Amino acid sequence: MSDAASSEVPGSASTSPPVIHLSDLLGQPVVARSGDTVGKVEDVVVRLAGADVYPPVTGLVAGIGGNRAYVPREQIAQWAHGQVQLSQNKVNLRAFERRPGEVLLRADLLDHRLIDVPAAELVHAYDVELEVTGTDWVLASLDTRRPARLFGLIKRGGGHASRDWKSFEPLIGHQQSSLERRTKGRFNKLKPAQIADLLEDADKLEGGEILDRIHSDPELEADVFEELDPDKANKLLDNMSDDDVAGVLARMRADDAADAIFELRQSRRRRVLDLLPAGQRTKVITLMGFNPATAGGLMSVDVASCSMASTAEQAISILAGSSTLQPEALLNIHVLNEADELVGVVSVIGLLQSAPDTPVLEVADLDPVRVTPAADVTDIALLMADYNLVSIPVVDTRDHVLGVVTFDDLLEATVPEDWRRREPAPHPIFRETASEETVMDNRDGSGRG
Repeated sequence: MSDAASSEVPGSASTSPPVIHLSDLLGQPVVARSGDTVGKVEDVVVRLAGADVYPPVTGLVAGIGGNRAYVPREQIAQWAHGQVQLSQNKVNLRAFERRPGEVLLRADLLDHRLIDVPAAELVHAYDVELEVTGTDWVLASLDTRRPARLFGLIKRGGGHASRDWKSFEPLIGHQQSSLERRTKGRFNKLKPAQIADLLEDADKLEGGEILDRIHSDPELEADVFEELDPDKANKLLDNMSDDDVAGVLARMRADDAADAIFELRQSRRRRVLDLLPAGQRTKVITLMGFNPATAGGLMSVDVASCSMASTAEQAISILAGSSTLQPEALLNIHVLNEADELVGVVSVIGLLQSAPDTPVLEVADLDPVRVTPAADVTDIALLMADYNLVSIPVVDTRDHVLGVVTFDDLLEATVPEDWRRREPAPHPIFRETASEETVMDNRDGSGRG
């Protein structure tokens, strides 16, 4: 910390600006009450306290005579004049050991990447700001703007681009603190597609912690793997055990699970298939028999259907009870005769706009567009565009419904590969910094949780 910015411990009478940058604090001498220098600041310790609470500083890690010793915040008299002044002469030299829930600002945050939750992207932390709340020092902000450089050296003093700590989720840290980071963090605000994007951008260590977070929620884990780029999903699955791979695929949509198994090494496919639940295994094996670039390879085998004698109310009841099917497959219900042949398709909107006792045959399209399993992606796209369809049934030669291709499956199959690799558009987010007045109002103790 520079000489011009002295800050006393909370509760003192100092009127100096109550802000300290970690980059200034690191390396400062630690001075005993007697005036003797006993060591240097190596790190600052904060404790996680919940997603809506700014983590309080619990102490410092000081390098003293070759040891890393812990200095509790209560023993710090003030941070002033380029040094940390202690309130006593003796320091416990026992080696520092991190406790669950603690974050080391230098080791865990500085020059690491964190999740920017509102933007759903990984950002670099170039500095950390500590602020006084009136009763404590807290981790308040991160500086995510790369410092200017002059002749290859970092040029300080160009200002800071501080962002509220509550916008971020830390990643690389103490393994024993992972449970507290999981329960007290903001990770659960992210959607599966956003988490998949993070995984695709993450390095090995970052990705490992993200995977650890989602592994505790099997349904979320399956949703994320459905959203992953196939190459990335394959790399991640390749590093997992057969049991873990089967656990993920068992909860995925059968068409996505079939695609994932196709990407596995041939020596693993049979082992993983044998570990799948019987119902999922049957669906996956069926889909693996089709070319992935055809209707048979794209379709979902979970289909909502009703009999010709059903009423609108009965059809809606069938849809309401189909909670295990993907929502996109429930936009239409397929009307079958006694031989299980397709005779019509009726939309959910058509059912909702009909009287409950209306026969489904009165509101169904009795000559629905359909395709065979061999239909290619281009043909399907043209049919869905020409007839304004959100889904299209796939039938065999006897008009038995084999599955349904939904609009999201079609989009995924038709989006060009170079589109997937291009720089994404700016995220439509609302940042805390939108209102400077709101931010300034939170600078007193009342906004610190």
